[in-house]
Amino acid sequence: MMFARFTAAALLTTISVAHADDANKEAAVQRVVHVCASCHGEAGRSTKASFPDLASQMPLYVISQLKDFRTQTRAESDIQAYMWGVSALLDDSMIEGLAEYYARQTPAPGKVGDTRLVATGRKIYDEGILARGVKACGSCHGAHAEGASVFPRLAGQNATYVFAQLKVFGTRLRPHGVLMKNETANMSTAQMRAVAEYVQSL
Repeated sequence: MMFARFTAAALLTTISVAHADDANKEAAVQRVVHVCASCHGEAGRSTKASFPDLASQMPLYVISQLKDFRTQTRAESDIQAYMWGVSALLDDSMIEGLAEYYARQTPAPGKVGDTRLVATGRKIYDEGILARGVKACGSCHGAHAEGASVFPRLAGQNATYVFAQLKVFGTRLRPHGVLMKNETANMSTAQMRAVAEYVQSL
């Protein structure tokens, strides 16, 4: 635990130094990217199931999420303390720089898991669940889950992370996900898992 605290403190210091010493914005962004890589992977390609890929993510989405962490309105308990601490040290310019950087990165290819779940998830993603009033996911996230504007890219995102977020939308921990709160309220756990498996495969 002491080592973890030391590491977190060192990473936060790196961000502070980036603001203080780097005149060049891109150089400062690169220093912060190094901090982000400890969880989100090199160039935003995460190798950890509980941390999202950021590579090729919609810049407006990244900006909105970092600002939600900074204002402490996004508050999942497992990442709350760390993301609140990191985002508190990022001004708007740095947040925009990070969003632009990750938008330029090439995402890792999708990974196919349970093929039966993928087939079920594809149907929900493409058609929604009419009987429950659930819209097709693609109507906001794009036909290939590539994302659009403030709607995040889901293609290739780890199923464990996607499923966890679908569950969180039903709580008060992501208050700005009003649209998703309405959609997930009418989805079963099995349907959420299926959608998560499908987008991971893309």
